Amino acid sequence: MAYNTSEVFPTQVKILIAGGFGAGKTTFVGAASEIEPLSTEELITAASVGIDDLGGVEGKSMTTVALDFGRITIEQHGIVLYLFGTPGQKRFWFMWDELSAGALGAVVLADTRRLEDCFDAVDFFEHRGIPFLVAVNDFDGAFRYEPDEVRAALELDRRLPIVLCDARDRQSATSVLRALILYLLAAVPAPSI
Repeated sequence: MAYNTSEVFPTQVKILIAGGFGAGKTTFVGAASEIEPLSTEELITAASVGIDDLGGVEGKSMTTVALDFGRITIEQHGIVLYLFGTPGQKRFWFMWDELSAGALGAVVLADTRRLEDCFDAVDFFEHRGIPFLVAVNDFDGAFRYEPDEVRAALELDRRLPIVLCDARDRQSATSVLRALILYLLAAVPAPSI
């Protein structure tokens, strides 16, 4: 039996976009957002040498120091998503606790060039009971892995969604968010009649 999602699901939802340093979080929020996104990106300076690991992302010149913010309306479900991108460097992870307050779900962006960088994000959401999915960001020149290979490498439950995406592409980012909403809705019990 079909039911109205607004009966069981809020119409305004806070979603986190997390992952390792350089995984594409700022790009994802910017691509998905229907408004001009707020970004707290700053230049990577010499002061970060030895602190931030640029291995695999040597060309990165900007980094998020607090958060990214965007908004998108998923009209099919009548839901407005408020997107909060987390900083990726470990020295800014204290922000994650604040940003996660009130979040209904999360997207963990995975970069297969540095897959180990998303372990901490996975652990963060698992320990806090925040539902999430993993979106494997297809970087140019990166080796392509099947979702089941990523699942095995990250030791994830077989029920957890893993999707492929291009964080630069609006349609791809939106598809990831729709997959997350469907995953969240599947976890919400239908109202009893």
